[in-house]
Amino acid sequence: MNTGKTLFAQLMDFLPWTTFARYVARYSGDKGVRKLTCAEQFRAMAFAQLTYRESLRDIEACLSAQEAKRYHMGFREPIRRATLADANESRNWRIHADFAQRLIAQARALYASEDLGLDLSNTVYALDSTTIDLCLSVFPWAHFRTTKAAVKMHTLLDLRGSIPSFIHVSDGKLHDVHALDMLVPEAGAIYVMDRGYVDYARLHALHLSGAFFVTRARSNMDFRRVYSAKTDRSTGLVCDQTIALNGFYAKQDYPTHLRRVRFKDPVTGKTLVFLTNQMTLPAATICALYKNRWQVELFFKWIKQHLRIKRFFGTSENAVKTQIWIAVSVYVLVAIVKKRLNLDVSLYTLLQVLSVSLFEKMPLQQALAVGDSTSSEGVDTNQLNLFTI
Repeated sequence: MNTGKTLFAQLMDFLPWTTFARYVARYSGDKGVRKLTCAEQFRAMAFAQLTYRESLRDIEACLSAQEAKRYHMGFREPIRRATLADANESRNWRIHADFAQRLIAQARALYASEDLGLDLSNTVYALDSTTIDLCLSVFPWAHFRTTKAAVKMHTLLDLRGSIPSFIHVSDGKLHDVHALDMLVPEAGAIYVMDRGYVDYARLHALHLSGAFFVTRARSNMDFRRVYSAKTDRSTGLVCDQTIALNGFYAKQDYPTHLRRVRFKDPVTGKTLVFLTNQMTLPAATICALYKNRWQVELFFKWIKQHLRIKRFFGTSENAVKTQIWIAVSVYVLVAIVKKRLNLDVSLYTLLQVLSVSLFEKMPLQQALAVGDSTSSEGVDTNQLNLFTI
């Protein structure tokens, strides 16, 4: 007897399935399909992410054990690992990429008013990439090194809510700086990057678009000082300079002035030199902006720990990208649910609760409304539970 929807079905109800159907039609995803539609493929892979399944056989066995509830979770027929494997190999991964981007837009709108902890109205992005190592003999298409394969996940993270606004999945050989060529710069936004993205021509293009950047200066940067502003050295600020580049090619690539801020951490004693085209913000704010860049590093660590992107269910490029984009969709979906239900718990806690209760039939808000004592009890202190978006 059906006494209500399972938590999994309630979670899936937050997804815009009409939009998903448009993407399926755009790429002919269900053309000639008799079993396991693209929507069911997404549900099965999302189920695997939420319950930490390790293989296709694992997914099949787990769903088969709950046959009485399977239909009410959105599956018309039993999930067979061979059918799911074929779907991951043959259905266009762009269906799930486009759908993830749609969810990202929805989540960013919900988190647009989040407090950054800085007196800024600008949108602030952190740009970085993470490398997912693969076996060369199993993933020969993922070129990286002579004896190793890998894929790179280039991510632009909106720091208001830690929502990825841009993701590009490439082979491991693509240098980070090429991600700048794929961005559509947003005028007035601030892009925070490490020094791997220092390419003066690309940074100047970002400057001409009306956007700002904050990055680390290279140790061998050839420049001359144009002007020095006063600084309070007791705060760790060593200098705040307006500079011009001296190198023959560098000054052609970036002909206008830059700002150079030197900061010495009073705790660690480490000296950092920042480079930016933002000339009006206080020097301390420039330093704080770069410190916030570590949110993208935490995002990579968090998503690798809690979503299934280190163990892939297929070996083709299409299967790998399908799994990564569905993992991103699940991450963003849980962030959307957290915001819409006004849940005062971490994303880590929500996923842990969902992982053991997806088959339960109870109101979603009741299941996820756990107190702070529940969220901290029994959690390994080494785990990243500091995502509170």
